[in-house]
Amino acid sequence: MGAGRKTQTNPPHWPSGFGDGDNSYGSARNLRKSDLGGAIFGCKDVTMEECLSKQLFGLPSNHYSFVRNIEQGLPLFLFNYSSRTMHGIFEAASHGQMNIDPYAWTVDGTDRTAFPAQVRVYTKMLCQPLSEKQFKSVIEDNYYTARWFWFELDHAQTNGLMSLFIPAPAIKEPQFFPSRSSYASALQATKWKAIESKENPSTIVTEIEARFTTKPRNTNRFESLGRNGDKLSSSSKASSSVNDEGSDNEGNLSENVQGSHLNAKLLEEDSNIEVSELDMERVLKKLREISATSSSLKEYQDHSSAPSTSNDMYKEHTITSLENEMREKTITSDQQANSQLVHVIKALTARTGALEKKQAESDKELQQLRDVIKVSQRTIKGLQGQVNELECKVNPSASFGGRYSQQYVEPEQVIYLIGGYNGSCWLSAFDSFSPFSDELMHINSMSAARSYTAAAALDGNIFVMGGGDGNSWYSSVECYSQTKKEWILCPNLSSQKGSFGGATLDNKLFAIGGGDGVECLTDVEMFDPILGRWISSPSLLHKRFSTAAVEHNRALYALGGYNGQDYLMSAERFDPREGYWKRLPNMGLKRGCLSAAVLNEKIYAIGGFDGEQMSSSVEALDPRLNKWMTMEPMNVPRGYAAAAVLGDTLFTISGTQSVDNVWDTMECYKEGISWTVCSTKTIGKRCFMSAIAL
Repeated sequence: MGAGRKTQTNPPHWPSGFGDGDNSYGSARNLRKSDLGGAIFGCKDVTMEECLSKQLFGLPSNHYSFVRNIEQGLPLFLFNYSSRTMHGIFEAASHGQMNIDPYAWTVDGTDRTAFPAQVRVYTKMLCQPLSEKQFKSVIEDNYYTARWFWFELDHAQTNGLMSLFIPAPAIKEPQFFPSRSSYASALQATKWKAIESKENPSTIVTEIEARFTTKPRNTNRFESLGRNGDKLSSSSKASSSVNDEGSDNEGNLSENVQGSHLNAKLLEEDSNIEVSELDMERVLKKLREISATSSSLKEYQDHSSAPSTSNDMYKEHTITSLENEMREKTITSDQQANSQLVHVIKALTARTGALEKKQAESDKELQQLRDVIKVSQRTIKGLQGQVNELECKVNPSASFGGRYSQQYVEPEQVIYLIGGYNGSCWLSAFDSFSPFSDELMHINSMSAARSYTAAAALDGNIFVMGGGDGNSWYSSVECYSQTKKEWILCPNLSSQKGSFGGATLDNKLFAIGGGDGVECLTDVEMFDPILGRWISSPSLLHKRFSTAAVEHNRALYALGGYNGQDYLMSAERFDPREGYWKRLPNMGLKRGCLSAAVLNEKIYAIGGFDGEQMSSSVEALDPRLNKWMTMEPMNVPRGYAAAAVLGDTLFTISGTQSVDNVWDTMECYKEGISWTVCSTKTIGKRCFMSAIAL
């Protein structure tokens, strides 16, 4: 293959975010809207509070294929990756759509959100969280690896998941905490209701006394809530019917006082602070005084309703004076009784504040430890690459168990393999591979692990652009100098991105399309070695994340990819003599994470993901006829594979069919001859890498 012709693998959005906690690959089961019974959204400890406070759930953009099917009222659940727990039960308060809050879950609200597929929610029922051991059996069919699962739920799974949840104790909800004013208001209401009632309120006081002196059998306010989300039968409401013959006001009074008592009781038990029996006795004493006061008033009022005498005016004045005096005494005594309760509530409030502060400090320390672990993992990977390189120089065959050849293979006989992922870690390796002799030689590691990167050759040197290390995207560019036998840092791209196409045209490098984990891009950048910097070039007609690009006959070609909503069948060509991208005929199949190569004046589109599954199909574009032709398919479906041409032979190397099935084989193809599977003992499992032949 001549200089400047580049072949590359461009993986799509899996795994977005580069972490175990993400379900981006195969993110949708593609259930029809009528079959969608519920949906799961994800969060971590650092984002869960914002999800609940804003009543907004979000996922990366590649999940929009099913988020858009969410309608108002659909049951939703929230999965916390940090603790591997499921929270519920929520309902959609809006239709699923993109960028309801385009700046959600960002540090200062100025960056674009990484989770634009969003839906507004409200809490249908706050429940105790489920561990993964509890809920895994219900959604077991959704697990496609040991830790990753699809977020779409059918009706049976949704009902099964809802049946597992147990209502959380009501004390955890802020609205159940009694304030000083609400508790005092309840006691004051008791007094005035007793005074104003025409009947003796002893029944009410007796009921209140029973509530204060007898512990409730069960403080779980959701005890009567069924597994299917039946309405809550509140114990406080049941108490309003203690005296069926009493007035509505008396029933409401009993309910208010009982509810306030239960709130104080729950608060007391939750904070492990006991309220002394003496405090309770004082409250009961005041209630008895209220009852006695009301009885005295009732006698006076009954007496005042007797037939009028000559002293009626005097009696009425006496009753009024007595009522005012009793009210003043009652208010004073109530204030003294309430002060005891206020003291308890203040103590509980102080203790709660201290616990919350301690929890916040613990969360901060935990996040710092996580950050240290990430940095350590990166350092370890870099050191491993350096150790491998040193061992290879000292004793190549002993260091790698005979997997690498001791003799350096001539450049024209090899394919250079760059970075990637071996099923367990991200690679910084830069190797030369001879498919004819099945020999692999480690040349020199890059400065960091890279996958989702683009590679191209210019002036005999190999440039590697962008990509990621399993945790973040890069904007950096490295160049391997064939003369110095070392990597050299080059000017950065304009932004961090990966999964874009790379090619060389007219002694200039091009970075075509790609994405940054949030947006799919139409951007095209050109590096001019004379100027020593990247320059904007005419943009693509379509957004193309996970695209493939090649150069052929002084023109650039961009094939397939993902536009943020769907995988593409389209292709484009850029001729610098025309100065713009021109649409080409569509391919016969949607393709993302495909491989591309030029063989015998034809441009091959190989394998990839069609939106539902990996494909083994192959198509070729004849630029002279401007027409796609269906070619012989590969023996197995492959995506994220590397492709390159040596002489008249096209090679596809490794790749994957699914998350758990990374290939350790390659296939070769010659025109007129079917694809042949070639076992290799040297490469091993490897995907998300780039390949280039000089």
